[in-house]
Amino acid sequence: MLFKHIYDEEIPLPKTFINRFFRQYIMAGRKISGGKYHKQCKKQKHSLPGHVRKVKLGEKKTKILRGLGGTLKTVSLSQNTINIIKNGKGKKVTIKNVLETPSNRFLARQNILVKGAIVDTELGKAKITNRPSQEGTVQGILVE
Repeated sequence: MLFKHIYDEEIPLPKTFINRFFRQYIMAGRKISGGKYHKQCKKQKHSLPGHVRKVKLGEKKTKILRGLGGTLKTVSLSQNTINIIKNGKGKKVTIKNVLETPSNRFLARQNILVKGAIVDTELGKAKITNRPSQEGTVQGILVE
């Protein structure tokens, strides 16, 4: 790159000047690798986490929530019954106690119902197959 002097003679510019000029004007707003910098967007409603609801073992208590798009969702706050599927037929049985929880052993001590928890019922041990905090009921299958 050449620079015209006031005396109309061309003087070569130093390489450091060219590199600085190139970075400052041509590559403005880009990383050293050439990639673009992207602006951080604000938090959108659909990407925010929901409230943590722990379904306790106790008298049935549910709540209706409004979701995005106006959909209504029934969530459990506490439950004492479980729908058990046995030989293709469903039966509603009361839950006596939470025996173990694979995700966190402290949840079993607090009698909190989560997916995969083993509960003691009138028919025997049962495994919870749904997410009680997301639905208004508790579903399960018998475990021998």
